[in-house]
Amino acid sequence: MKLTKETLLEKDGYRLHILPSKKYKTITIVAKFKAPLKREGITERALLPHVLQKATNNHPNVRSLQSAFENLYGTALSSDGSKKGENHVISFRMEVVNETYLNDQEPILEKAFQLFHEVLFDPKVEGDGFDESIVNREKQTLEQRITSIKDDKMSYANLRLMDQMCENEPYSLHVHGYQEDLKGITKEKLYNYYREMITKDMLDVYVIGDMDQEAMEKMADQYFSRKGSSNKDDDQASVSKKVEKVNEIVEREEVNQGKLHFGYRTYTKFGDDDYYALQIFNGIFGGFPSSKLFMNVREKHSLAYYAASRFESHKGLLLVFSGIDPKDFDQAKSIIMEQMDAMKKGDFTEEQVEETKEQVVNQLQETMDNANGLIEVLYHQMLSGAEMPADELIENVRKVSKQAVVQMANKIELDTIYFLTSKEGGE
Repeated sequence: MKLTKETLLEKDGYRLHILPSKKYKTITIVAKFKAPLKREGITERALLPHVLQKATNNHPNVRSLQSAFENLYGTALSSDGSKKGENHVISFRMEVVNETYLNDQEPILEKAFQLFHEVLFDPKVEGDGFDESIVNREKQTLEQRITSIKDDKMSYANLRLMDQMCENEPYSLHVHGYQEDLKGITKEKLYNYYREMITKDMLDVYVIGDMDQEAMEKMADQYFSRKGSSNKDDDQASVSKKVEKVNEIVEREEVNQGKLHFGYRTYTKFGDDDYYALQIFNGIFGGFPSSKLFMNVREKHSLAYYAASRFESHKGLLLVFSGIDPKDFDQAKSIIMEQMDAMKKGDFTEEQVEETKEQVVNQLQETMDNANGLIEVLYHQMLSGAEMPADELIENVRKVSKQAVVQMANKIELDTIYFLTSKEGGE
């Protein structure tokens, strides 16, 4: 699979990534702000994207700003926050129709860039802070989002697993912030945090689509340049803690279905030589419906409503999720651990390795067929300092041997078992 080469340009206060491609009928623009994960300010950081998307000085209320986007052939702006290893990334994404495909000669793209610029760099300000009514409304919405995590027991169990397993590591911090911080966040305090973020965060801007590269560069410079920002990469390196002993935690709540989650340390991150072996390991172990966890814990023994695994690329973690009847804790735990032992012993076939490689390649190709997915893959690579063309990425997956998967399995160490069970349920 051959991709158009990405052009990376160091600009005034940001890095510009241009990907010309005739494959898409739209232009996708993504701005990513990265800073080290810190307890102080994390709730402001979770709140900010939602406040910024509600009003600008030019479009001072939600309706006005929404109309401005809708008038550009239904252009929409979305945002989210995520953890990449020990760093926090806020992404703003906009997809706009490519005006070359329209009969109308209106400069849609320029107007979209202008609106994007307003949202990021010219938000609605009153006195020394944001619009108070917007801040208060978004604080309420964020509070509901934080409290609703407790209702989604799978997400809650994963959150508690990270709290315990990564205690005293930045990765344990909650990407959506903390309820207890909300009361102290004023419109002024939030605006001060915003000003710091907008100048100090590492900013990467991606533009992908069928375009004139020179014209795009000029436009990006006009709307994303940050005078006075060094755009210094204040990267916080990921810690890989050695496991002294396996931690087992049982918590009781009003639940019908127990959540049995395992946290492992892989000591392998995106960019490492054995990262591709980890992808295949995960596919065979718990990443696909044909995996050991699904077939043995769920299908063969009917012990779990679901059983799967995934890995965290920038932190070196492997996580197992299963939903079980509270009384089946001991049996389910044993069978999950048996699947890991089987991987360490090489108890899987060459055929399974080949099948999994094809599944991983298909997944990669699907991801990179989508503009936002492709940007995520490229951003992952850039964060790890391991940039490579798509065909090389796929070639590295296809090169993985059974022996490399077994070696990978033997590197992985169990760190924490977390069980969320009913008040009267078993353990």
